[in-house]
Amino acid sequence: MKDIVKIAWRNLWRNKRRTIITAASIFFAVFFAVVMRSFQLGTYEHMIKQSIESYAGYLQVQQSDYSDDPSIDNVFESSPELLDKISAVPNVKVAVPRIESGALASTGNLSKGVMIAGISPAKEKFMSNPEQKLVRYRITSFTLQQLKAQPSFPEDVFEKLKQNINTSFLNESNLIDNLELTDATVIHLILKNAVIHSAYLQPNDDGVLVSDRLSKYLKVNVGDSLILMGQGYQGVSAAGVFPIRGIIKVPAPDLDNKLVYMTIDKAGEFLGLNGQITSIAINLKNTDKMLATEAELSNLLNDKSVTVKNWETLIPTLKQQIEGDNKSGILFLGILYVIIFFGIFGTVLMMITERMREFGVMVAIGMKQSKLAAIVTTEMLFLGFMGTALGMLASVPIVLYGYYHPIKFTGDMARMYIDMGFDPVMPLAWFGSYFTIQGVVILFMVLLASYFPVRSILKLNVIKALHG
Repeated sequence: MKDIVKIAWRNLWRNKRRTIITAASIFFAVFFAVVMRSFQLGTYEHMIKQSIESYAGYLQVQQSDYSDDPSIDNVFESSPELLDKISAVPNVKVAVPRIESGALASTGNLSKGVMIAGISPAKEKFMSNPEQKLVRYRITSFTLQQLKAQPSFPEDVFEKLKQNINTSFLNESNLIDNLELTDATVIHLILKNAVIHSAYLQPNDDGVLVSDRLSKYLKVNVGDSLILMGQGYQGVSAAGVFPIRGIIKVPAPDLDNKLVYMTIDKAGEFLGLNGQITSIAINLKNTDKMLATEAELSNLLNDKSVTVKNWETLIPTLKQQIEGDNKSGILFLGILYVIIFFGIFGTVLMMITERMREFGVMVAIGMKQSKLAAIVTTEMLFLGFMGTALGMLASVPIVLYGYYHPIKFTGDMARMYIDMGFDPVMPLAWFGSYFTIQGVVILFMVLLASYFPVRSILKLNVIKALHG
């Protein structure tokens, strides 16, 4: 066995160019398969974080009938002791009380169905953190009018602003990066005329935060009043006028079209709930243990009037969307694997064809065909391990950089992503099973590709090979 390994290793480096070409084909196969899969899984993780972690939570405690009938009548009593009991579970990162109900929002001649979310302003900072999502700047028609009146304002920048009318930004750097601005004077003028004085809710606030897209539809801004009408607990009429404290940009497009935040006390007063809530939203430290934590909380609460639900049950459409996209991604990866296999097979075929006379000479001078086949198989294993290891090592810095510094789109590409309801970023997933799986699959392909040369050697016609 030691002789076979030694001969195989020497054979590889007798023709360095051939060895490098074969190893390079395996290297690029592993590299592109790992990076592509990392992009795909990173996108799924970002979608879940955007839709789940930023609002709904991985788990929710609800009244037993609430998921089937999300009526304001299906509420339950909450207490600090209950929240402390849930928060004490090792895998629970944060648990916050919520009141959620539908209502009709109206301003002037415009009205729209909205979702009221009653939150604890202090506790919610550790969950969805609405304060970080407050809109600070927006390009409006007023902004354009003010800038057009400025002498010598760059025409190309003005055209870019026109294309981004009604686009909202969370901070200065967000605006500067997306609009690709460089001139300090121009930046100062735009910031001055596009500013929105959004403020976060205070503990006893009687105002509301309105989601970005909803505010554009209703044509409201900070300082305006919002009329809310709906049905409260057990048929009580709910109506009120609320000052708008701020505009908030919610990552999930569905919520951004309808969400109105108010304090949980104000929401309870508006709906007549008397200290009752509709849910407790929970985020987790380790999301891989979600089902185990769900079971642990169910046993801990031990109350038939409430139930614990995970996000896959609460938002099945998102789960189906990810599963559907994942299947199409796997299909695309399968097509890539087929292309990669034939690339590797073609390289191996070329290598064997070039060496057929060499094989004939070796068998003619007394080497057993089985031993020759073992040597060639060992050569292929060396090539496979080299190409796979180098491909995986080369992908490590790409994955690390893409994980910590996601690709951020700007300009038209960013606007297209935003219009579709996604953040204009493309992150890579952290190392997981996918990383080693790609290497194993490619290595298996190398072994499969070596079947042909082994078969050719075992059936070698020495006369033909010598005359080859």
